[in-house]
Amino acid sequence: MATNSTSLTTSAPGLPWRAKLAVALLILLAVAIVLVSNRLLTDRYTADTRSRAEVRLALYTGNLMAELQRTSVVPLLLARDPDLVRALAEGNFSSTSAKLIALQGQIAVASIRLVDQDGRVVGATNRHVLGTNTRNETYFVEAQRAKETVFTAVRRDTGGFDFLYSRAVMAEGKVVGVIVVSVDLMKYERAWSGLQDAVLVTDSEGTVVLSTEPRWRGQTMEDALALRDPPSAIARALQATTDWAQDPPDAYVRGEAVMKTEARVPFRGWKMATFTAYGSVREQVNGILALEIMGFAILMAFTFYLLSRRAWSRSLSFQRESAELRMLNARLQREIAEREKVQKDLEVAELTLAQSSKLAALGEMSAAVSHELNQPLAAMKTYLAGARLLLQRKRPDEALSSFQRIDDLIERMGAITRQLKSYARKGGEAFEEVDLRACVSSALAMMEPQLKARVVKISRGIPRQPVLVMADRIRLEQVIINLLRNALDATKDVKGPQIDILLSAGETATLTVRDNGHGITDLDNLFEPFYTTKRPGEGVGLGLAISSGIVTDLGGRLTARNGEGGGAVFEMQLPILGPGHGNKQEAAE
Repeated sequence: MATNSTSLTTSAPGLPWRAKLAVALLILLAVAIVLVSNRLLTDRYTADTRSRAEVRLALYTGNLMAELQRTSVVPLLLARDPDLVRALAEGNFSSTSAKLIALQGQIAVASIRLVDQDGRVVGATNRHVLGTNTRNETYFVEAQRAKETVFTAVRRDTGGFDFLYSRAVMAEGKVVGVIVVSVDLMKYERAWSGLQDAVLVTDSEGTVVLSTEPRWRGQTMEDALALRDPPSAIARALQATTDWAQDPPDAYVRGEAVMKTEARVPFRGWKMATFTAYGSVREQVNGILALEIMGFAILMAFTFYLLSRRAWSRSLSFQRESAELRMLNARLQREIAEREKVQKDLEVAELTLAQSSKLAALGEMSAAVSHELNQPLAAMKTYLAGARLLLQRKRPDEALSSFQRIDDLIERMGAITRQLKSYARKGGEAFEEVDLRACVSSALAMMEPQLKARVVKISRGIPRQPVLVMADRIRLEQVIINLLRNALDATKDVKGPQIDILLSAGETATLTVRDNGHGITDLDNLFEPFYTTKRPGEGVGLGLAISSGIVTDLGGRLTARNGEGGGAVFEMQLPILGPGHGNKQEAAE
Protein backbone atom coordinates (compact mmCIF):
# COMPACT_ATOMS: atom_id res chain seq x y z
CA MET A 1 0.00 0.00 0.00
CA ALA A 2 2.98 2.31 0.61
CA THR A 3 4.12 1.70 -2.99
CA ASN A 4 0.70 2.69 -4.30
CA SER A 5 0.80 5.91 -2.27
CA THR A 6 4.18 6.87 -3.70
CA SER A 7 3.03 6.39 -7.29
CA LEU A 8 -0.16 8.33 -6.66
CA THR A 9 1.55 11.25 -4.97
CA THR A 10 4.27 11.51 -7.58
CA SER A 11 1.69 11.45 -10.34
CA ALA A 12 0.18 14.69 -9.00
CA PRO A 13 3.11 17.08 -8.59
CA GLY A 14 0.76 20.01 -8.40
CA LEU A 15 -0.75 18.91 -5.05
CA PRO A 16 0.21 21.02 -1.95
CA TRP A 17 2.28 19.43 0.79
CA ARG A 18 -0.69 19.41 3.16
CA ALA A 19 -2.71 17.31 0.75
CA LYS A 20 0.23 14.92 0.38
CA LEU A 21 0.52 14.63 4.19
CA ALA A 22 -3.23 13.94 4.50
CA VAL A 23 -2.99 11.16 1.91
CA ALA A 24 0.00 9.57 3.69
CA LEU A 25 -1.77 9.68 7.07
CA LEU A 26 -4.87 8.14 5.50
CA ILE A 27 -2.79 5.27 4.13
CA LEU A 28 -1.09 4.65 7.50
CA LEU A 29 -4.48 4.69 9.24
CA ALA A 30 -5.85 2.18 6.74
CA VAL A 31 -2.90 -0.20 7.30
CA ALA A 32 -3.26 -0.02 11.10
CA ILE A 33 -7.02 -0.63 11.00
CA VAL A 34 -6.62 -3.58 8.65
CA LEU A 35 -3.97 -5.21 10.90
CA VAL A 36 -6.01 -4.78 14.08
CA SER A 37 -9.22 -5.88 12.38
CA ASN A 38 -7.53 -8.98 11.02
CA ARG A 39 -6.39 -10.09 14.48
CA LEU A 40 -9.68 -9.36 16.22
CA LEU A 41 -11.85 -10.87 13.49
CA THR A 42 -9.66 -13.97 13.23
CA ASP A 43 -9.98 -14.65 16.96
CA ARG A 44 -13.72 -14.02 16.91
CA TYR A 45 -14.56 -16.17 13.89
CA THR A 46 -12.21 -18.91 15.08
CA ALA A 47 -14.09 -19.02 18.39
CA ASP A 48 -17.43 -18.99 16.57
CA THR A 49 -16.32 -21.82 14.26
CA ARG A 50 -15.09 -23.85 17.23
CA SER A 51 -18.39 -23.26 19.05
CA ARG A 52 -20.40 -24.42 16.06
CA ALA A 53 -18.13 -27.46 15.74
CA GLU A 54 -18.75 -28.29 19.42
CA VAL A 55 -22.51 -27.98 18.90
CA ARG A 56 -22.33 -30.30 15.88
CA LEU A 57 -20.14 -32.69 17.86
CA ALA A 58 -22.70 -32.79 20.69
CA LEU A 59 -25.44 -33.50 18.14
CA TYR A 60 -23.39 -36.31 16.53
CA THR A 61 -22.66 -37.80 19.96
CA GLY A 62 -26.33 -37.69 20.98
CA ASN A 63 -27.44 -39.39 17.75
CA LEU A 64 -24.78 -42.08 18.14
CA MET A 65 -25.76 -42.78 21.76
CA ALA A 66 -29.47 -42.84 20.91
CA GLU A 67 -28.86 -45.49 18.25
CA LEU A 68 -26.68 -47.60 20.57
CA GLN A 69 -29.12 -47.39 23.47
CA ARG A 70 -32.13 -48.12 21.27
CA THR A 71 -30.51 -51.19 19.74
CA SER A 72 -29.16 -52.51 23.06
CA VAL A 73 -32.73 -53.33 24.13
CA VAL A 74 -33.48 -55.38 21.01
CA PRO A 75 -31.50 -58.57 21.95
CA LEU A 76 -33.24 -58.67 25.34
CA LEU A 77 -36.66 -58.56 23.68
CA LEU A 78 -35.77 -61.08 20.98
CA ALA A 79 -34.17 -63.47 23.49
CA ARG A 80 -37.61 -63.73 25.17
CA ASP A 81 -39.58 -64.15 21.95
CA PRO A 82 -41.51 -67.43 22.32
CA ASP A 83 -41.29 -68.30 18.62
CA LEU A 84 -37.49 -68.02 18.58
CA VAL A 85 -37.12 -69.91 21.89
CA ARG A 86 -39.40 -72.68 20.62
CA ALA A 87 -37.52 -72.88 17.32
CA LEU A 88 -34.20 -73.34 19.15
CA ALA A 89 -35.67 -75.88 21.53
CA GLU A 90 -37.40 -77.95 18.82
CA GLY A 91 -34.78 -77.43 16.11
CA ASN A 92 -37.41 -76.28 13.56
CA PHE A 93 -36.13 -73.16 11.77
CA SER A 94 -38.31 -73.14 8.63
CA SER A 95 -39.94 -69.78 9.39
CA THR A 96 -37.22 -68.24 11.56
CA SER A 97 -35.53 -66.17 8.82
CA ALA A 98 -38.87 -64.82 7.61
CA LYS A 99 -39.76 -63.73 11.14
CA LEU A 100 -36.36 -62.04 11.61
CA ILE A 101 -36.75 -60.19 8.30
CA ALA A 102 -40.17 -58.91 9.40
CA LEU A 103 -38.75 -57.83 12.79
CA GLN A 104 -35.84 -56.04 11.07
CA GLY A 105 -38.24 -53.83 9.15
CA GLN A 106 -40.12 -52.98 12.34
CA ILE A 107 -37.18 -52.16 14.63
CA ALA A 108 -34.84 -50.74 11.92
CA VAL A 109 -31.56 -52.52 12.66
CA ALA A 110 -28.79 -53.50 10.26
CA SER A 111 -29.21 -57.27 10.61
CA ILE A 112 -30.39 -60.01 12.98
CA ARG A 113 -28.94 -63.52 13.34
CA LEU A 114 -30.08 -66.48 15.44
CA VAL A 115 -27.32 -68.91 16.42
CA ASP A 116 -27.93 -72.32 18.00
CA GLN A 117 -25.90 -73.63 20.94
CA ASP A 118 -23.37 -75.21 18.55
CA GLY A 119 -22.55 -71.85 16.97
CA ARG A 120 -24.37 -72.49 13.66
CA VAL A 121 -26.44 -69.65 12.17
CA VAL A 122 -29.97 -71.06 11.86
CA GLY A 123 -31.86 -67.86 11.07
CA ALA A 124 -30.78 -64.51 9.62
CA THR A 125 -32.07 -61.49 7.76
CA ASN A 126 -29.19 -62.07 5.34
CA ARG A 127 -29.81 -65.57 3.99
CA HIS A 128 -26.23 -65.81 2.66
CA VAL A 129 -24.88 -66.36 6.19
CA LEU A 130 -27.25 -69.24 7.01
CA GLY A 131 -25.32 -72.33 8.06
CA THR A 132 -22.05 -70.52 8.86
CA ASN A 133 -20.27 -71.53 12.06
CA THR A 134 -19.63 -68.79 14.66
CA ARG A 135 -18.55 -71.06 17.50
CA ASN A 136 -15.19 -69.27 17.92
CA GLU A 137 -16.52 -65.72 17.47
CA THR A 138 -16.07 -63.39 20.46
CA TYR A 139 -19.69 -62.22 20.54
CA PHE A 140 -20.93 -65.84 20.66
CA VAL A 141 -18.55 -66.98 23.41
CA GLU A 142 -19.03 -63.91 25.62
CA ALA A 143 -22.82 -63.96 25.27
CA GLN A 144 -22.91 -67.56 26.57
CA ARG A 145 -20.62 -66.74 29.45
CA ALA A 146 -22.21 -63.46 30.55
CA LYS A 147 -25.83 -64.51 29.88
CA GLU A 148 -26.65 -60.82 29.36
CA THR A 149 -26.43 -58.38 26.46
CA VAL A 150 -22.81 -58.08 25.23
CA PHE A 151 -21.47 -55.44 22.81
CA THR A 152 -18.69 -56.36 20.36
CA ALA A 153 -16.97 -54.45 17.54
CA VAL A 154 -15.76 -56.89 14.88
CA ARG A 155 -13.24 -55.78 12.24
CA ARG A 156 -14.30 -56.64 8.67
CA ASP A 157 -11.94 -57.72 5.92
CA THR A 158 -12.90 -54.61 3.93
CA GLY A 159 -11.55 -52.35 6.67
CA GLY A 160 -14.75 -51.35 8.45
CA PHE A 161 -16.35 -52.61 11.66
CA ASP A 162 -19.52 -54.51 12.52
CA PHE A 163 -21.07 -53.38 15.82
CA LEU A 164 -22.95 -56.27 17.39
CA TYR A 165 -25.19 -56.77 20.43
CA SER A 166 -25.48 -60.45 21.42
CA ARG A 167 -27.42 -62.19 24.16
CA ALA A 168 -27.93 -65.78 25.19
CA VAL A 169 -31.39 -67.32 24.65
CA MET A 170 -32.48 -69.34 27.68
CA ALA A 171 -35.00 -72.20 27.79
CA GLU A 172 -35.75 -74.04 31.03
CA GLY A 173 -32.71 -72.55 32.71
CA LYS A 174 -30.12 -73.47 30.10
CA VAL A 175 -28.62 -71.75 27.06
CA VAL A 176 -30.17 -72.95 23.78
CA GLY A 177 -28.71 -70.30 21.45
CA VAL A 178 -27.61 -66.72 20.98
CA ILE A 179 -29.41 -63.79 19.30
CA VAL A 180 -27.08 -61.33 17.51
CA VAL A 181 -28.23 -57.83 16.45
CA SER A 182 -26.05 -55.58 14.27
CA VAL A 183 -26.17 -51.81 14.93
CA ASP A 184 -26.30 -49.67 11.79
CA LEU A 185 -23.71 -47.03 12.76
CA MET A 186 -22.40 -46.79 9.19
CA LYS A 187 -25.38 -44.60 8.27
CA TYR A 188 -23.98 -41.85 10.49
CA GLU A 189 -20.60 -42.25 8.84
CA ARG A 190 -22.25 -41.83 5.42
CA ALA A 191 -24.13 -38.77 6.70
CA TRP A 192 -20.92 -37.22 8.05
CA SER A 193 -19.18 -37.82 4.71
CA GLY A 194 -21.47 -35.26 3.09
CA LEU A 195 -20.16 -32.52 5.40
CA GLN A 196 -17.03 -30.42 5.12
CA ASP A 197 -15.75 -31.53 8.51
CA ALA A 198 -13.73 -34.73 8.92
CA VAL A 199 -15.20 -36.89 11.73
CA LEU A 200 -13.82 -39.94 13.54
CA VAL A 201 -14.79 -42.09 16.55
CA THR A 202 -12.26 -44.05 18.62
CA ASP A 203 -12.86 -46.84 21.09
CA SER A 204 -11.38 -47.18 24.58
CA GLU A 205 -8.06 -48.37 23.12
CA GLY A 206 -7.77 -45.35 20.81
CA THR A 207 -8.55 -47.31 17.61
CA VAL A 208 -10.63 -45.50 14.98
CA VAL A 209 -13.88 -47.45 14.51
CA LEU A 210 -15.88 -44.86 12.54
CA SER A 211 -14.47 -42.24 10.19
CA THR A 212 -15.33 -40.16 7.16
CA GLU A 213 -11.86 -41.08 5.84
CA PRO A 214 -11.90 -44.84 5.03
CA ARG A 215 -8.11 -45.10 5.43
CA TRP A 216 -8.34 -44.09 9.10
CA ARG A 217 -10.38 -47.12 10.21
CA GLY A 218 -8.39 -49.49 12.42
CA GLN A 219 -5.61 -46.93 13.05
CA THR A 220 -4.90 -44.83 16.08
CA MET A 221 -5.73 -41.15 15.77
CA GLU A 222 -2.05 -40.18 15.51
CA ASP A 223 -1.35 -42.81 12.85
CA ALA A 224 -4.50 -41.85 10.96
CA LEU A 225 -3.52 -38.18 10.78
CA ALA A 226 -0.01 -39.18 9.71
CA LEU A 227 -1.35 -41.05 6.70
CA ARG A 228 -1.65 -37.72 4.89
CA ASP A 229 1.51 -35.68 4.92
CA PRO A 230 1.37 -31.99 5.77
CA PRO A 231 1.84 -29.55 2.89
CA SER A 232 5.21 -29.19 1.22
CA ALA A 233 7.48 -26.24 1.95
CA ILE A 234 6.22 -24.32 -1.08
CA ALA A 235 2.59 -25.01 -0.16
CA ARG A 236 3.27 -23.95 3.43
CA ALA A 237 4.84 -20.72 2.20
CA LEU A 238 1.84 -19.99 -0.04
CA GLN A 239 -0.51 -20.76 2.83
CA ALA A 240 1.42 -18.45 5.12
CA THR A 241 0.77 -15.55 2.75
CA THR A 242 -3.00 -16.09 3.07
CA ASP A 243 -3.17 -17.07 6.77
CA TRP A 244 -0.38 -14.77 7.94
CA ALA A 245 -2.19 -13.80 11.15
CA GLN A 246 -3.54 -17.27 12.01
CA ASP A 247 -2.41 -19.38 14.98
CA PRO A 248 -0.66 -22.71 14.27
CA PRO A 249 -3.24 -25.36 13.24
CA ASP A 250 -4.15 -28.33 15.41
CA ALA A 251 -3.54 -30.83 12.61
CA TYR A 252 -3.49 -31.31 8.85
CA VAL A 253 -6.17 -33.24 6.92
CA ARG A 254 -5.73 -33.75 3.19
CA GLY A 255 -2.85 -31.31 3.40
CA GLU A 256 -5.11 -28.58 4.79
CA ALA A 257 -4.78 -26.93 8.20
CA VAL A 258 -7.71 -27.78 10.50
CA MET A 259 -8.85 -27.15 14.07
CA LYS A 260 -9.60 -30.17 16.22
CA THR A 261 -12.69 -30.48 18.43
CA GLU A 262 -12.98 -33.52 20.69
CA ALA A 263 -15.70 -34.88 23.01
CA ARG A 264 -16.24 -38.00 25.07
CA VAL A 265 -18.98 -40.45 24.08
CA PRO A 266 -20.61 -41.88 27.24
CA PHE A 267 -20.22 -45.43 25.93
CA ARG A 268 -17.33 -47.79 26.77
CA GLY A 269 -14.73 -45.03 26.77
CA TRP A 270 -15.39 -43.96 23.17
CA LYS A 271 -14.34 -40.52 21.92
CA MET A 272 -15.41 -38.45 18.93
CA ALA A 273 -13.34 -35.80 17.16
CA THR A 274 -14.08 -33.40 14.30
CA PHE A 275 -11.57 -31.54 12.16
CA THR A 276 -12.82 -28.22 10.74
CA ALA A 277 -10.85 -26.38 8.08
CA TYR A 278 -9.78 -22.81 8.75
CA GLY A 279 -10.89 -21.92 5.24
CA SER A 280 -14.30 -20.69 6.38
CA VAL A 281 -12.69 -18.49 9.05
CA ARG A 282 -10.26 -17.03 6.55
CA GLU A 283 -13.01 -16.41 4.00
CA GLN A 284 -15.13 -14.50 6.51
CA VAL A 285 -12.18 -12.44 7.77
CA ASN A 286 -10.93 -11.72 4.26
CA GLY A 287 -14.42 -10.67 3.21
CA ILE A 288 -14.60 -8.00 5.94
CA LEU A 289 -11.03 -6.91 5.32
CA ALA A 290 -11.82 -6.55 1.64
CA LEU A 291 -14.77 -4.33 2.52
CA GLU A 292 -12.53 -2.18 4.72
CA ILE A 293 -9.86 -1.88 2.05
CA MET A 294 -12.52 -1.08 -0.51
CA GLY A 295 -13.91 1.60 1.75
CA PHE A 296 -10.49 3.23 2.14
CA ALA A 297 -9.90 2.93 -1.59
CA ILE A 298 -13.19 4.66 -2.29
CA LEU A 299 -12.33 7.37 0.24
CA MET A 300 -8.94 7.94 -1.38
CA ALA A 301 -10.48 8.01 -4.83
CA PHE A 302 -12.99 10.57 -3.65
CA THR A 303 -10.14 12.64 -2.12
CA PHE A 304 -8.18 12.61 -5.38
CA TYR A 305 -11.34 13.48 -7.23
CA LEU A 306 -11.71 16.63 -5.17
CA LEU A 307 -8.01 17.55 -5.48
CA SER A 308 -7.59 17.02 -9.20
CA ARG A 309 -9.46 17.81 -12.31
CA ARG A 310 -11.32 15.11 -14.21
CA ALA A 311 -12.03 16.97 -17.43
CA TRP A 312 -9.45 14.99 -19.43
CA SER A 313 -10.84 11.64 -18.20
CA ARG A 314 -14.37 12.75 -19.10
CA SER A 315 -13.22 13.70 -22.60
CA LEU A 316 -11.58 10.29 -23.03
CA SER A 317 -14.75 8.62 -21.76
CA PHE A 318 -16.89 10.55 -24.27
CA GLN A 319 -14.52 9.68 -27.12
CA ARG A 320 -14.56 6.00 -26.12
CA GLU A 321 -18.36 5.96 -25.95
CA SER A 322 -18.62 7.66 -29.35
CA ALA A 323 -16.27 5.11 -30.89
CA GLU A 324 -18.29 2.27 -29.35
CA LEU A 325 -21.53 3.76 -30.70
CA ARG A 326 -20.05 4.01 -34.19
CA MET A 327 -18.90 0.41 -33.99
CA LEU A 328 -22.34 -0.72 -32.82
CA ASN A 329 -24.03 1.24 -35.63
CA ALA A 330 -21.76 -0.33 -38.25
CA ARG A 331 -22.35 -3.81 -36.79
CA LEU A 332 -26.12 -3.23 -36.82
CA GLN A 333 -26.04 -2.18 -40.47
CA ARG A 334 -24.04 -5.29 -41.39
CA GLU A 335 -26.52 -7.50 -39.54
CA ILE A 336 -29.47 -5.84 -41.32
CA ALA A 337 -27.82 -6.40 -44.69
CA GLU A 338 -27.08 -10.04 -43.84
CA ARG A 339 -30.67 -10.60 -42.71
CA GLU A 340 -32.05 -9.11 -45.94
CA LYS A 341 -29.72 -11.34 -47.96
CA VAL A 342 -30.78 -14.41 -45.99
CA GLN A 343 -34.45 -13.49 -46.50
CA LYS A 344 -33.97 -13.26 -50.26
CA ASP A 345 -32.07 -16.56 -50.33
CA LEU A 346 -34.88 -18.15 -48.35
CA GLU A 347 -37.51 -16.96 -50.83
CA VAL A 348 -35.48 -18.35 -53.75
CA ALA A 349 -35.02 -21.65 -51.89
CA GLU A 350 -38.77 -21.90 -51.24
CA LEU A 351 -39.56 -21.36 -54.93
CA THR A 352 -36.95 -23.95 -55.92
CA LEU A 353 -38.29 -26.43 -53.38
CA ALA A 354 -41.86 -25.97 -54.61
CA GLN A 355 -40.76 -26.58 -58.21
CA SER A 356 -38.74 -29.63 -57.19
CA SER A 357 -41.72 -31.02 -55.30
CA LYS A 358 -43.93 -30.63 -58.37
CA LEU A 359 -41.36 -32.38 -60.58
CA ALA A 360 -40.89 -35.16 -58.03
CA ALA A 361 -44.65 -35.72 -57.78
CA LEU A 362 -44.93 -35.79 -61.59
CA GLY A 363 -42.05 -38.26 -61.88
CA GLU A 364 -43.43 -40.51 -59.17
CA MET A 365 -46.89 -40.54 -60.79
CA SER A 366 -45.49 -41.39 -64.23
CA ALA A 367 -43.32 -44.13 -62.74
CA ALA A 368 -46.34 -45.52 -60.87
CA VAL A 369 -48.42 -45.62 -64.06
CA SER A 370 -45.59 -47.39 -65.92
CA HIS A 371 -45.09 -49.88 -63.09
CA GLU A 372 -48.76 -50.80 -62.72
CA LEU A 373 -49.36 -51.21 -66.48
CA ASN A 374 -46.31 -53.42 -67.08
CA GLN A 375 -47.99 -56.48 -65.52
CA PRO A 376 -51.18 -56.42 -67.67
CA LEU A 377 -49.11 -55.63 -70.80
CA ALA A 378 -46.84 -58.61 -70.17
CA ALA A 379 -49.86 -60.85 -69.67
CA MET A 380 -51.48 -59.53 -72.86
CA LYS A 381 -48.31 -60.27 -74.82
CA THR A 382 -48.36 -63.85 -73.56
CA TYR A 383 -52.06 -64.34 -74.35
CA LEU A 384 -51.62 -62.84 -77.87
CA ALA A 385 -48.78 -65.25 -78.59
CA GLY A 386 -50.94 -68.14 -77.33
CA ALA A 387 -53.93 -67.00 -79.43
CA ARG A 388 -51.76 -66.79 -82.57
CA LEU A 389 -50.59 -70.36 -82.08
CA LEU A 390 -54.14 -71.57 -81.44
CA LEU A 391 -55.41 -69.89 -84.65
CA GLN A 392 -52.57 -71.41 -86.63
CA ARG A 393 -53.55 -74.81 -85.25
CA LYS A 394 -57.24 -74.28 -86.19
CA ARG A 395 -58.45 -74.03 -82.56
CA PRO A 396 -60.56 -70.85 -82.67
CA ASP A 397 -62.62 -71.60 -79.56
CA GLU A 398 -59.55 -71.68 -77.36
CA ALA A 399 -58.21 -68.57 -79.13
CA LEU A 400 -61.44 -66.73 -78.29
CA SER A 401 -60.81 -67.56 -74.63
CA SER A 402 -57.40 -65.89 -74.86
CA PHE A 403 -58.97 -62.86 -76.56
CA GLN A 404 -61.51 -62.68 -73.74
CA ARG A 405 -58.68 -62.61 -71.22
CA ILE A 406 -56.97 -59.86 -73.23
CA ASP A 407 -60.24 -57.91 -73.16
CA ASP A 408 -60.37 -58.33 -69.35
CA LEU A 409 -56.80 -57.07 -69.09
CA ILE A 410 -57.61 -54.00 -71.21
CA GLU A 411 -60.53 -53.27 -68.89
CA ARG A 412 -58.19 -53.73 -65.93
CA MET A 413 -55.67 -51.25 -67.44
CA GLY A 414 -58.46 -48.72 -67.82
CA ALA A 415 -59.43 -49.26 -64.19
CA ILE A 416 -55.81 -48.76 -63.11
CA THR A 417 -55.50 -45.45 -65.00
CA ARG A 418 -58.80 -44.26 -63.50
CA GLN A 419 -57.57 -45.41 -60.12
CA LEU A 420 -54.27 -43.50 -60.38
CA LYS A 421 -56.21 -40.34 -61.26
CA SER A 422 -58.14 -40.66 -58.00
CA TYR A 423 -55.08 -41.17 -55.77
CA ALA A 424 -55.00 -37.50 -54.78
CA ARG A 425 -58.64 -37.64 -53.64
CA LYS A 426 -58.22 -40.87 -51.61
CA GLY A 427 -61.90 -41.52 -52.29
CA GLY A 428 -63.77 -44.64 -51.24
CA GLU A 429 -66.59 -44.57 -53.79
CA ALA A 430 -65.42 -47.91 -55.35
CA PHE A 431 -65.47 -49.83 -52.04
CA GLU A 432 -67.60 -52.96 -51.90
CA GLU A 433 -67.77 -56.27 -50.09
CA VAL A 434 -64.91 -58.37 -51.44
CA ASP A 435 -64.06 -61.99 -50.72
CA LEU A 436 -60.31 -62.22 -50.24
CA ARG A 437 -60.35 -65.80 -51.49
CA ALA A 438 -61.63 -64.63 -54.91
CA CYS A 439 -58.97 -61.89 -55.00
CA VAL A 440 -56.23 -64.46 -54.37
CA SER A 441 -57.58 -66.73 -57.11
CA SER A 442 -57.84 -63.83 -59.56
CA ALA A 443 -54.30 -62.69 -58.78
CA LEU A 444 -52.97 -66.23 -59.32
CA ALA A 445 -54.80 -66.37 -62.64
CA MET A 446 -53.22 -63.03 -63.62
CA MET A 447 -49.79 -64.40 -62.68
CA GLU A 448 -50.37 -67.68 -64.56
CA PRO A 449 -48.02 -66.87 -67.52
CA GLN A 450 -45.10 -66.03 -65.18
CA LEU A 451 -45.79 -69.06 -63.00
CA LYS A 452 -45.86 -71.39 -66.02
CA ALA A 453 -42.57 -69.98 -67.28
CA ARG A 454 -40.79 -71.36 -64.17
CA VAL A 455 -41.12 -74.38 -61.93
CA VAL A 456 -42.32 -72.88 -58.64
CA LYS A 457 -44.15 -74.79 -55.92
CA ILE A 458 -47.24 -72.83 -54.82
CA SER A 459 -48.68 -73.79 -51.41
CA ARG A 460 -52.07 -72.34 -50.52
CA GLY A 461 -53.93 -72.34 -47.23
CA ILE A 462 -57.42 -70.91 -47.91
CA PRO A 463 -60.38 -71.24 -45.48
CA ARG A 464 -63.67 -72.72 -46.69
CA GLN A 465 -65.77 -69.85 -45.37
CA PRO A 466 -65.76 -66.47 -47.14
CA VAL A 467 -63.31 -63.88 -45.83
CA LEU A 468 -65.15 -60.62 -46.50
CA VAL A 469 -63.57 -57.16 -46.36
CA MET A 470 -64.68 -53.73 -47.54
CA ALA A 471 -62.26 -52.75 -50.33
CA ASP A 472 -61.71 -51.81 -53.96
CA ARG A 473 -61.32 -55.19 -55.69
CA ILE A 474 -58.99 -53.92 -58.45
CA ARG A 475 -56.61 -52.22 -55.99
CA LEU A 476 -56.69 -55.22 -53.65
CA GLU A 477 -55.78 -57.61 -56.48
CA GLN A 478 -53.06 -55.17 -57.48
CA VAL A 479 -51.48 -55.53 -53.99
CA ILE A 480 -51.65 -59.35 -54.11
CA ILE A 481 -50.10 -59.42 -57.60
CA ASN A 482 -47.23 -57.18 -56.42
CA LEU A 483 -46.58 -59.48 -53.45
CA LEU A 484 -46.62 -62.59 -55.65
CA ARG A 485 -44.35 -60.99 -58.24
CA ASN A 486 -41.84 -59.97 -55.55
CA ALA A 487 -41.88 -63.51 -54.15
CA LEU A 488 -41.38 -64.91 -57.65
CA ASP A 489 -38.40 -62.58 -58.25
CA ALA A 490 -36.91 -63.41 -54.83
CA THR A 491 -36.83 -67.17 -55.65
CA LYS A 492 -35.28 -66.72 -59.08
CA ASP A 493 -31.81 -67.98 -57.99
CA VAL A 494 -33.01 -70.56 -55.42
CA LYS A 495 -33.07 -74.32 -55.92
CA GLY A 496 -36.55 -75.69 -55.29
CA PRO A 497 -38.38 -72.32 -55.21
CA GLN A 498 -41.54 -72.28 -53.13
CA ILE A 499 -44.19 -69.66 -52.37
CA ASP A 500 -46.65 -70.16 -49.50
CA ILE A 501 -49.98 -68.29 -49.47
CA LEU A 502 -51.92 -68.38 -46.20
CA LEU A 503 -55.29 -66.65 -45.67
CA SER A 504 -56.84 -66.55 -42.21
CA ALA A 505 -59.78 -64.77 -40.57
CA GLY A 506 -59.73 -63.77 -36.92
CA GLU A 507 -59.88 -60.32 -35.39
CA THR A 508 -58.64 -59.18 -38.82
CA ALA A 509 -58.38 -60.71 -42.27
CA THR A 510 -54.71 -61.67 -42.68
CA LEU A 511 -53.00 -62.68 -45.95
CA THR A 512 -49.44 -64.00 -45.59
CA VAL A 513 -47.10 -64.49 -48.59
CA ARG A 514 -43.87 -66.34 -47.73
CA ASP A 515 -40.99 -67.32 -50.02
CA ASN A 516 -37.77 -69.27 -49.54
CA GLY A 517 -35.54 -66.67 -51.15
CA HIS A 518 -32.57 -64.81 -49.69
CA GLY A 519 -34.61 -62.56 -47.40
CA ILE A 520 -34.69 -58.78 -46.96
CA THR A 521 -31.49 -56.85 -46.23
CA ASP A 522 -32.94 -53.41 -45.47
CA LEU A 523 -36.32 -53.55 -43.71
CA ASP A 524 -36.31 -49.85 -42.79
CA ASN A 525 -36.36 -48.53 -46.39
CA LEU A 526 -38.34 -51.40 -47.92
CA PHE A 527 -41.56 -49.42 -48.47
CA GLU A 528 -39.84 -46.20 -49.59
CA PRO A 529 -40.59 -45.11 -53.21
CA PHE A 530 -37.88 -45.99 -55.79
CA TYR A 531 -36.08 -48.29 -53.34
CA THR A 532 -35.20 -51.58 -55.07
CA THR A 533 -32.57 -54.31 -54.91
CA LYS A 534 -33.19 -55.44 -58.50
CA ARG A 535 -30.84 -54.77 -61.38
CA PRO A 536 -31.55 -51.78 -63.67
CA GLY A 537 -34.36 -52.52 -66.05
CA GLU A 538 -36.02 -55.13 -63.78
CA GLY A 539 -37.89 -52.74 -61.49
CA VAL A 540 -38.14 -49.11 -60.32
CA GLY A 541 -38.95 -49.76 -56.64
CA LEU A 542 -42.58 -48.59 -56.63
CA GLY A 543 -44.51 -51.87 -56.20
CA LEU A 544 -44.25 -52.15 -52.42
CA ALA A 545 -44.62 -48.38 -51.93
CA ILE A 546 -47.88 -48.37 -53.92
CA SER A 547 -49.08 -51.55 -52.20
CA SER A 548 -48.42 -50.09 -48.75
CA GLY A 549 -50.36 -46.94 -49.69
CA ILE A 550 -53.31 -48.98 -50.98
CA VAL A 551 -53.49 -51.14 -47.84
CA THR A 552 -53.32 -48.01 -45.66
CA ASP A 553 -56.18 -46.43 -47.64
CA LEU A 554 -58.20 -49.60 -47.01
CA GLY A 555 -57.69 -49.19 -43.26
CA GLY A 556 -55.18 -52.02 -42.95
CA ARG A 557 -51.46 -52.55 -42.54
CA LEU A 558 -48.76 -54.13 -44.72
CA THR A 559 -45.66 -55.42 -42.91
CA ALA A 560 -42.55 -57.39 -43.85
CA ARG A 561 -40.03 -59.49 -41.97
CA ASN A 562 -37.48 -62.23 -42.51
CA GLY A 563 -38.66 -65.78 -41.83
CA GLU A 564 -37.05 -67.90 -39.16
CA GLY A 565 -35.92 -70.50 -41.71
CA GLY A 566 -34.91 -67.90 -44.32
CA GLY A 567 -36.79 -66.04 -46.99
CA ALA A 568 -39.14 -63.07 -46.72
CA VAL A 569 -42.61 -62.93 -45.14
CA PHE A 570 -45.14 -60.24 -46.18
CA GLU A 571 -48.31 -59.92 -44.13
CA MET A 572 -51.38 -57.86 -45.11
CA GLN A 573 -54.00 -57.23 -42.42
CA LEU A 574 -57.41 -55.71 -43.26
CA PRO A 575 -60.47 -55.01 -41.09
CA ILE A 576 -62.83 -57.94 -41.43
CA LEU A 577 -66.56 -57.38 -41.93
CA GLY A 578 -68.83 -58.16 -38.99
CA PRO A 579 -71.06 -60.74 -40.70
CA GLY A 580 -68.08 -62.52 -42.20
CA HIS A 581 -66.43 -62.58 -38.83
CA GLY A 582 -69.59 -63.88 -37.22
CA ASN A 583 -69.90 -66.69 -39.79
CA LYS A 584 -66.29 -67.59 -39.18
CA GLN A 585 -66.88 -67.82 -35.45
CA GLU A 586 -69.98 -69.97 -35.92
CA ALA A 587 -68.11 -72.30 -38.27
CA ALA A 588 -65.29 -72.61 -35.75
CA GLU A 589 -67.76 -73.50 -32.98
